[in-house]
Amino acid sequence: MPGTPAVQPKLSIIVPVLNEAKVLTDLLTHLTHWQQRGAEVVIVDGGSTDQTTTMAHSAGFDVITTAASRAHQMNAGALACHAPHLLFLHADTRLPANADTILARTFNATGSIWGRFDVMIQGHSKMLPVVATLMNWRSRLSGIATGDQALFMTRELFNKVGGFPEQPLMEDVEISKRLKNICPPVCLREKVITSGRRWDDRGSWRTIWLMWQLRWAYWRGEPAHKIAERYR
Repeated sequence: MPGTPAVQPKLSIIVPVLNEAKVLTDLLTHLTHWQQRGAEVVIVDGGSTDQTTTMAHSAGFDVITTAASRAHQMNAGALACHAPHLLFLHADTRLPANADTILARTFNATGSIWGRFDVMIQGHSKMLPVVATLMNWRSRLSGIATGDQALFMTRELFNKVGGFPEQPLMEDVEISKRLKNICPPVCLREKVITSGRRWDDRGSWRTIWLMWQLRWAYWRGEPAHKIAERYR
């Protein structure tokens, strides 16, 4: 577990990873930018069998190792970090260059809050702008955020809802439901950029249909572990 920073950070960025060596160089460059701007970066590895942890250590990052579960990894990262404001970043998502300034302004204006960014999906499919627009629209109407949108919240709220539920999928949906029972999300118009490789690899329409099916099944009460089997 990383030691307490000499200067208490205002923002902790928690990044769950698992076998991300192929994209890690770009990710570590992105995270170095945030370290240099004063954010605390906590990388949480789920037991990678490639060079992920070696590369992260070589770049000067502390790495926590836990069981392979994104929810569990993010909870472990939150426990290990020190800032009053938390941001959970997927390995293939990139924040806007002034995200820390945006978040500081947001937290100062609204106090104990949570929220997410709008998302732009980067990839080959011509459907990706449509997918991103629908994600942002649905999230704004429902008050439910996805992990691709870079969830942020105060530590106070994170602790109040007990962190992410320890389930294999839809942990972002579930924590959003719990958080919005306390207060509505802040839906920032500024965009994070996330990879469209899932849509490119599996096909846009096929992936869109699958994700709607899974969300519908979860809404109807199907257990997360059964939904995770269908997602694979």
